[in-house]
Amino acid sequence: MERKEIGRVSHYFGKPQVAAIVLTDDLKIGDTISIQGHTTDFEMVVESIHIQDDSLTEAGAGDNVGIKVPEKVREHDVVYKIIE
Repeated sequence: MERKEIGRVSHYFGKPQVAAIVLTDDLKIGDTISIQGHTTDFEMVVESIHIQDDSLTEAGAGDNVGIKVPEKVREHDVVYKIIE
């Protein structure tokens, strides 16, 4: 499997478990991503993408999106898209 960097975590909201990510490439629902950092290392399938209060099916480079994550992430963690 190949992976491609598509963004970085800019903030983490603990109560709803949402990562704010600044994208440098496209992301859509159903994509498998990997989030990696100093103490972060997991893969997940993107189930929702939000910008402000809008729910989207995809977003692109330059967008600042929120996605629900299964565990804590940290600022500057790198987001990779898994390409099969």
